[in-house]
Amino acid sequence: MKSRITRITAALLAAVLSLSLLAGCKPKKELIRYTTIFYDVFDTVTQVIAYCESEEAFNTQMQALHQDLIAYNQLYDIYNDYDGVVNVKTINENAGKAPVQVDDRILSMLELARQMYDLTGGKINIAMGSVLGIWHDHREAAEKDASDADNTLPTQEELEAAAQHCDINDLVIDEDAKTVYLSDPEMSLDVGSVGKGYAVEMVCRAAEARGLTSALVSVGGNLRAIGTKPDGSQWTGGVENPWNASEVYTNTNSIFGSPINMSDLALVTSGDYQRYFVVDGKRYHHIIDPDTLWPAAYYNGVTVLCPDSGMADCLTTALFCMPLEEGQKLVESLDGVEAMWCTPDKQATTSSGWDSHLKK
Repeated sequence: MKSRITRITAALLAAVLSLSLLAGCKPKKELIRYTTIFYDVFDTVTQVIAYCESEEAFNTQMQALHQDLIAYNQLYDIYNDYDGVVNVKTINENAGKAPVQVDDRILSMLELARQMYDLTGGKINIAMGSVLGIWHDHREAAEKDASDADNTLPTQEELEAAAQHCDINDLVIDEDAKTVYLSDPEMSLDVGSVGKGYAVEMVCRAAEARGLTSALVSVGGNLRAIGTKPDGSQWTGGVENPWNASEVYTNTNSIFGSPINMSDLALVTSGDYQRYFVVDGKRYHHIIDPDTLWPAAYYNGVTVLCPDSGMADCLTTALFCMPLEEGQKLVESLDGVEAMWCTPDKQATTSSGWDSHLKK
């Protein structure tokens, strides 16, 4: 009897194994390449290349990704109000008045920014809104004037007065109550160094959770790769040439240095050529050194490659405000993080593991 049961069990196992093998041999549906562009989030151009089983599946994924980006854009906005949305602008308007109950997506972004403040010794500080606002106003005025002749700069006294209201400790976060409070009434947040990068990371993770397995997302040059291409090859990213930023970087012959292999990685660049205005023939860009309160002068461009777009965004800004040796020490201390520094003498320095990601 025992022998008969054993034979029946063996037969059943064989049948199950055969069915499993047959199921495994069923050909997968071919993934097709699609692309789309959005122009209405984070004041820049968003382009997505993705492989999906059908145009319908692609459109469904892109509609969800687009809506996610719009939501993050509204939540992190410091200039505009939106119906029914409590955003960073709302927090700033209530500085010194009352805590503001906010969305979890604001809380988690602010927590990352505080962690990066500690990691970088304060080189990225989202509490610098009062100082950055002064520079923003001068840049805005310059952009409205066709001539450079009337462009003006802030005074050191003006900047130093504003800098008295940039203490990160005055940012009070209550995770249980989900509130944010600025205890200094003259303090304001500016999340430009973290918001877009964090949003890109979160929307890509959400897309993966919805089943997207192969995509390259670019939000204003902030690249995030999801998986690999269907043939197993990696996505390719490139570093924009900081000394000739007018070039259009659409192929591997027009990028600076070698193309970079990317699989589940983010590639983010900060540069002095992206947002600036000119006074007396000198360019004043938007990345402000917390120590001097003036545009950081160490580099023309800094690029970071790592698995998290939010962290990469923070690090590019922080590294831009650090001497090279200090920045190299920080990058080498972080697992999975690589960087490239482009200096005004047109030299490029890379971290120890950068070359391992180059496309051969």
